[in-house]
Amino acid sequence: MMKKKYIPIILIFALSIIGCREKSVISTDQTILFQLDYVNFAWGYQHYGYMIDNKGRVLTYNNPEKWNFPNDNFILTETQMEENISMCRISEKQIPVGEIKKYAAFIESISASKVSALRNTGNDAGSLQYNCYKYNESNLIYKGFLIKTEGDFTAENLNFHTRKVVTWMKDINENLPE
Repeated sequence: MMKKKYIPIILIFALSIIGCREKSVISTDQTILFQLDYVNFAWGYQHYGYMIDNKGRVLTYNNPEKWNFPNDNFILTETQMEENISMCRISEKQIPVGEIKKYAAFIESISASKVSALRNTGNDAGSLQYNCYKYNESNLIYKGFLIKTEGDFTAENLNFHTRKVVTWMKDINENLPE
């Protein structure tokens, strides 16, 4: 008789565990997941950074000639993204698939979070942005989401995972082979 009291509790617990599993929200057609992008116009044009693709490759760029920057809504078409990728060099840095999946799982919650107001924090330092992307298969567009920006202005996504993702991306940047 006492055992029957525990069955509903065990069922609720089991269902909550099943419901809490992180689901992959990244489209299998999505190529680019993250981007670190630095731009400075103050001391001559400087533009460099890297993108991380769905295979864990780190694609670097340095002053590409005809780079496609996102529009005011932070959107790039699939064609624009492919053009940007074609201007990149595949670095020797390879991120393990498990690590990519771990950080890609944060994109959904980061994309749903608000960003702090821009604060002016410097002059002539340029802009270093940490971004993530979600791909819309029906519209063939990449929608970007700001994780953090540093430099002349500072802002940060208010999501719980922001600092973890920024630390990860900084570590990748610091350990890129020359």
